[in-house]
Amino acid sequence: MHKPQKTVSLLLTVLLVGAALSGCSGSGDKNDGEASQGASPSASAKPSESASASPEASGSASPSGLDTSKHVELQFYMLGDAPKDLGIIQAEINKMAESELNATVKFNYTSWTDWDQKYKLLLSSGQPIDLIFTADWTQYQAYAKKGAFLPLDELLPKASPKLQAFVPQDMWDAVKIDGKIYTVPATFKEYVTNGFVYREDLREKYNLPVPKDIASFEAYLDGIKKNEPDMQPLSMNSDVKTNLMDVFREINDDTVGGPLPYGIGIKYNKPTEVYSYWGSDEMKADLTVIQRWQQKGFFAKNVLNVKDTMQAPIVSGKAAAMLGDNPNRFNDTQLKMQSSHPDWKLGYYPFPLTRGFATPVHPIHNGFAIPKSSKNPERALAFYEKMVTDKRYNQLTQYGIEGKNYTVKDGYYKMIGDSTSNGFGREGMNGWAWRNPEFMLFDKSFDGVKEIFAELDKIQKPDIFTGFAEDYTPYQAERAALEQVEKQYFYPLYAGLVKNVDEGMKTAMDKAKQAGLEKVQEGYKKQWLEYTAANGIQ
Repeated sequence: MHKPQKTVSLLLTVLLVGAALSGCSGSGDKNDGEASQGASPSASAKPSESASASPEASGSASPSGLDTSKHVELQFYMLGDAPKDLGIIQAEINKMAESELNATVKFNYTSWTDWDQKYKLLLSSGQPIDLIFTADWTQYQAYAKKGAFLPLDELLPKASPKLQAFVPQDMWDAVKIDGKIYTVPATFKEYVTNGFVYREDLREKYNLPVPKDIASFEAYLDGIKKNEPDMQPLSMNSDVKTNLMDVFREINDDTVGGPLPYGIGIKYNKPTEVYSYWGSDEMKADLTVIQRWQQKGFFAKNVLNVKDTMQAPIVSGKAAAMLGDNPNRFNDTQLKMQSSHPDWKLGYYPFPLTRGFATPVHPIHNGFAIPKSSKNPERALAFYEKMVTDKRYNQLTQYGIEGKNYTVKDGYYKMIGDSTSNGFGREGMNGWAWRNPEFMLFDKSFDGVKEIFAELDKIQKPDIFTGFAEDYTPYQAERAALEQVEKQYFYPLYAGLVKNVDEGMKTAMDKAKQAGLEKVQEGYKKQWLEYTAANGIQ
């Protein structure tokens, strides 16, 4: 999903230095400034501290000047699926929020099925929403530029001064759109670039190659198909653009950030050369491989109707591999899988090691904004301050109830039961955006993620894309039409379901051009070149 930063200088400030941010990961995606956030990923709070911190120690007093005389219920929106024990956690949170802010909160989830359409509807319908998740992959920049969120610059010092001081200034600067702050950035720093995820125990058992590129990954899938005929070699769902096409391009492609919209291509080392990936020989070569995978039966023929998450079939043993996932979410999937099947092993190979460089996550990658429809912006920001800076709120919403959902031993988090019996797994609320490195708990397997981050540190380059904020007003109608064309004509190509790739591409391109593709691409290109010129990106 994507991600990330403003100018090159700002991007450099969020390089992986000391607290790991997590995202889009089944664990989340954030960035962290070591100087301000300090705690290393291995540092954990003592078990006794998580629930017993006094209101005074946790800073539970309301900010001075905040009017809490009227009781309010805050509407809080997250992406994904709600954990089974959400009601229990919400009730515990509301006991504290009622007492300290004269407020209660309703945690709402979109589910992962067609989340993007639901997200768009939430922000366009005028429905009262007080807090909503933002990221580069949810188009934070574009929504902010279009006025979907309230600016926070004047609200922060009044409603959440502790939160304002907690987030490093360079991160506040990095999430600004047209000079204004519209989201509270996460401060946990990580890499969220993709990597091959595969059953390592099966690889060892059948002497299959380690997936390092498309060829070796295909050989691995061939081996699974041959030796485990009842297992789906590749986990895939209906979002074939995000989970198949975009990820496929990331493996060898030196793209600037991305994924890029409208079939546009831009290379990291040639950022001012903008071309159309759609309709190109490059696209044809990629689609030919994906079509071959479909014909070999690596993933389901009805993939466009599959609504499961990518990780669930891996956890249950129904599938052997994922084309790509980020290190944090890989670790979460591994933890869930091994809670039920300790003899299974999951392997991971980062794409950046094949591609030659890695970009640390940008502060934009995980955040929370206050939509313009909010009826309680000040109280919402005060509550979010609690979620980030108050240990009681933070650990309760990240890990559940200690002794019921998890334990801490020798500094490490451990889930009680397994992923099927435990109603609130680690980061069960998808609370990537309010991670606080000072309070974070990690399972022992996260030591492996730290090793991955250390390797990626050696080949890091700044993200030169995420700070770009597109204004699609001049081509909004064409953009909407193009979105429908992509789903109707390009998605079947992405899924390998079109028998003749050449004819399929021609039909899709004809429809795209009729919808206004050239106008959209030219409008985007013009803004991108203005952005690169203004920020000295060459």
